[in-house]
Amino acid sequence: MTSHAPSSQAIFISDCEGPVSRNDNAFELASHFIPEGSRLFTFISRYDDVLADIVKRNGYKAGDTLKLILPFLKAYNVSNAMMTVFSLQNMLLVPAAKEMLAFVRRSMPAYIVSTSYEQYMRALCDVIGFPFEDVICTHLDLDRYEIVEEEKEELKRLAEEIVKLPMLEIPKSAQYLRELPKRMQLVVKKLDGIFWEDIAGMKIGRVLCEVNPVGGYEKAAAIKGIVTKSRRQLCNVMYVGDSITDVVAFQLVRQAGGLTVSFNGNGYAVREAEIAVMSENAVVTAVLAVSFTKLGKTGLMSFIREWNPDAVEKLDLFEPLKRSFLKTCGKKFPKVELVTERNMEKLAQESINFRKCVRGEAIGKLG
Repeated sequence: MTSHAPSSQAIFISDCEGPVSRNDNAFELASHFIPEGSRLFTFISRYDDVLADIVKRNGYKAGDTLKLILPFLKAYNVSNAMMTVFSLQNMLLVPAAKEMLAFVRRSMPAYIVSTSYEQYMRALCDVIGFPFEDVICTHLDLDRYEIVEEEKEELKRLAEEIVKLPMLEIPKSAQYLRELPKRMQLVVKKLDGIFWEDIAGMKIGRVLCEVNPVGGYEKAAAIKGIVTKSRRQLCNVMYVGDSITDVVAFQLVRQAGGLTVSFNGNGYAVREAEIAVMSENAVVTAVLAVSFTKLGKTGLMSFIREWNPDAVEKLDLFEPLKRSFLKTCGKKFPKVELVTERNMEKLAQESINFRKCVRGEAIGKLG
């Protein structure tokens, strides 16, 4: 399928961290509770990119960073309650995210599919008034996993060992492990031993088998489940994402004729999306979503080719939404552009730079 006419069957599905919130909750948890946790998490995130995108390790998917960091959180006595309290106290929403979701839900069913831990998503739903039953995320009960003192000390030692390694640098052109610099190949081999031999052999190593982050193909499966439950079709889906964990979801929706939108995305997201958005404010997402229901995909793509304040002013939108958009985005009009083969790399770099500005350098660099 390639495109469709305006339809009341439209359905909105979005990632959370990026399009709705500015947090990277797992990164922030690691940074707060683990000594040198920001470097440790960044290292594991780079390793995640290698395993998912280059090695293509069997049974591994983008976003599994969220299970690899868990033994280290457990070593520092992090509990479910601590995760929830920390999430509530450090919630950072994209401006107008709550209003955006309210406007979208007025026009169509809306769901959030997120790699984030359940503790964070429950906290976020409480803050923005979004129904948790319409969220699919990573289920985690950290309290059910036991860890002995000897394992805690060994994990702390392993964390110190990891952060002393040379940071993984992945050339853009690399498609196979052998194409990484030799020094980086040795780092990957070292990490393989740490995670899949040392930690996997511990009692706490159960988390590597039992926790299943909702990223990669799990996000795609979640979208299929939502569509089936809603008795709609994939061509009616508008999916919004921003990172490597959204790549398979983008591919699924785009190939079915649905609409794929990168919101302040990194290179992985922009290269798989049909529309790239760079905005400090989330209400632009509602404008695109409501326009999708009124114009259909073909009409929306035509509208984006003329994207400017005057074109938005002329749109047949719910008046409160139009007023909200023009008021909040009038001075800093968001960039919204169709992604093509010709402009893809340029847009990817622009979006990466913008992402770092709105989410911070450390989070902006994560895959």
